[in-house]
Amino acid sequence: MITSQMQGISMMLSAKTRELNKEKKRTDTLLYQMLPKTIAESLKRNEDVVAELYQDTTIFFSDIVGFTDISSRASPFQVIQMLNSLYTAFDRKIEKYDVFKVETIGDAYMVASGLPCRNGTRHSYEIAIMSLDLLDHISQLEIPHMPDEKFRLRIGVHTGPVAAGVVGLKMPRYCVLGETVSIASRMESLGLPNRIHISITTFDALSNLGGFHMTRRHKLVKQSEHLVSSAGKGDTTTYWLLGSDHFKTPGGVSTPKYDSSDVEGPSCSKYGESEEVPQNAFIERRGSITYQEDE
Repeated sequence: MITSQMQGISMMLSAKTRELNKEKKRTDTLLYQMLPKTIAESLKRNEDVVAELYQDTTIFFSDIVGFTDISSRASPFQVIQMLNSLYTAFDRKIEKYDVFKVETIGDAYMVASGLPCRNGTRHSYEIAIMSLDLLDHISQLEIPHMPDEKFRLRIGVHTGPVAAGVVGLKMPRYCVLGETVSIASRMESLGLPNRIHISITTFDALSNLGGFHMTRRHKLVKQSEHLVSSAGKGDTTTYWLLGSDHFKTPGGVSTPKYDSSDVEGPSCSKYGESEEVPQNAFIERRGSITYQEDE
C-alpha cells in the first residue's frame, strides 16, 4: 500500500516537474525575444549588465513608404493586424542571419549586426544580404485592405561604432545609441522607395568583402543638419546597394548563397570573431560598382 502511494506521488512529481520545465522554457523563449540571450542570462543570474562600446557594427532602418496614407484608409485594428503580419514575416526572415532586432516603432524596423556578439567583419555582409532578402520579400506582398497595391519599403544602412546596454527595470530594453544609429536612420529617411540607401562607410566595408553591386547616388546628401559625415560637414556622397553575388532569387525564392551554418564560433554566435566572407576572385577589392545617372 505504502509502495503504491509512493509510486503515485513520484509520478505526480515527475509530471509537475515536466510542466514546470515546459513553462520555464516558454518564459525563457519570451525573454530571449525581448533581450539578447547573453544579456538575459546575465540578468537571470542577478549580474550587472554594463553598457559596452562596439566599434564594428552595421545598423539597418526601414519604414513603409506612404504609411500615413495607408493607415488613413484602414481602421486601427486593420493597421495593427497589417503591421503584425508584416513584421512577423520579417522576424522569421531575419532568423537566418547573424543580426539582432533592436525594436519596432510604428512602421519603423531597426536591426543591428555586430552586437551584442561581435562577429568580426561580417556585420556589413549580414545586414546587406538581409536587406536584399527583405526587399525581395516585401515586393511580392499586397497591402491587405488595398489589394491592388503592394508594400514599398525604404531602407537605410550605416556602419560604425555604437554603445549598447540595458535600460530600465520594468520592461527593460536593450538600447543601441550613438551617431551611427542617427546616421542610419537619416539614410533611411533620405532614401527612395524600394531602394537600399547605404553610407560611404558601409560602401567601403562591402567593397572590401567583394561581391556586392553598388552605385553612387549622384544627388548628394545636403548639409550637416540632414546627415553628419565622419569626414566633416557639408555634402556627403552616398550609395545604392543593388544586389550581390552572394544572394540569388531563383523562382522568386530568396536564399543566401553563402551558408556558414556548420561553422562553429563563440558561444553566442555561429560565426567566429575573425570569420570573413570568402573573397570572389572575379570582383575587384572595391567591389562591383556601376556609376550611372541616378537620384
